[in-house]
Amino acid sequence: MPHRKPFKFAGDVIEGGTRRTVDVPVSTLSDHTPVSLRVHVIHGKRAGPTVFVSAAVHGDEVMGVEIVRRMLQSDLLENLRGTLMVVPIVNAFGFHNRSRYLPDRRDLNRSFPGASEGSLASRLAAIFLGKVVKRCDLGIDLHSAAIHRTNLPQMRISTDNPRTLELAEAFGAPVILASPLREGSLRATAKEVGVDVLLYEAGEGLRFDEMAARAGVAGILRVLRSMNMLPAKGIAKARAKPLYCESSKWLRAPAGGLLRTYRGDGDVVAQGDVLASISDPFGEVEVDLLAPSAGIIIGRAVMPVVNEGDAVFHLAQVVHDDPAGAVEDLASQLETSPLFDEDEII
Repeated sequence: MPHRKPFKFAGDVIEGGTRRTVDVPVSTLSDHTPVSLRVHVIHGKRAGPTVFVSAAVHGDEVMGVEIVRRMLQSDLLENLRGTLMVVPIVNAFGFHNRSRYLPDRRDLNRSFPGASEGSLASRLAAIFLGKVVKRCDLGIDLHSAAIHRTNLPQMRISTDNPRTLELAEAFGAPVILASPLREGSLRATAKEVGVDVLLYEAGEGLRFDEMAARAGVAGILRVLRSMNMLPAKGIAKARAKPLYCESSKWLRAPAGGLLRTYRGDGDVVAQGDVLASISDPFGEVEVDLLAPSAGIIIGRAVMPVVNEGDAVFHLAQVVHDDPAGAVEDLASQLETSPLFDEDEII
């Protein structure tokens, strides 16, 4: 086997068949504590694509950090072809503060492409884009719902890119949602520089979710396999084709009060189904929240106290002959997948 050229990154040299964590300086806190972007580079013995996996672009979305931790423990990565750049915590500032935002109150995922002499968020965006994203052929960006909400595992892609649809299907999450690109987002900016990004949404802010973790780890490995970066042995195929949803909308509380939900993540509902009831604290007034159309619940609020107008359920319209059967197949798959031995996920 010919010797593979080393991977040079931020002043470090990673030889083929080795891995290393590299610190990229970002900023210094007010007490002069240095802050860096920590990137774990796995440089395979054999040539192949370069892919990044990132999490905690929003600092309170810790689900992706756990997915990355589990993925990095997989023995399958010993046979990696190509190079994997893994950033468990992009927004270290928000992660330490348990906040979605940076200290300058900006959303990192609306700050791309950034600028080297801009705000803190802008500088971090520029470093991540220039040092990591632009060096890759594909990215997988891990997210969860905001605090007090939860998401069914789902992939979000743009409708005009057949490649990302194919890779999202390989990932095998329950739902693929057509989602427009937003100005300033990582996904939109990466596309402008020629890098496709898959966006995985699952679980709740500041919480772990076992189904979300298992689906995330399995999905990343499947994508790497589909790109011929990993051998097929040991990687379970998705048993059910993901549900493709062409649109979605948040259903909002018709009144303020105490929320009692009757439907959960992944439930397929018909038009007119009662999804929740909202009562005043005295029990004198009660209002039902009805499904305005058929669909699948891909996200919901978890707080039992709501104000009028608060987002309660995220309902997506499914393009599928048997959506309920597909969701049941997915749940069975996650329970029995050989990828997840109980001793390996602790």
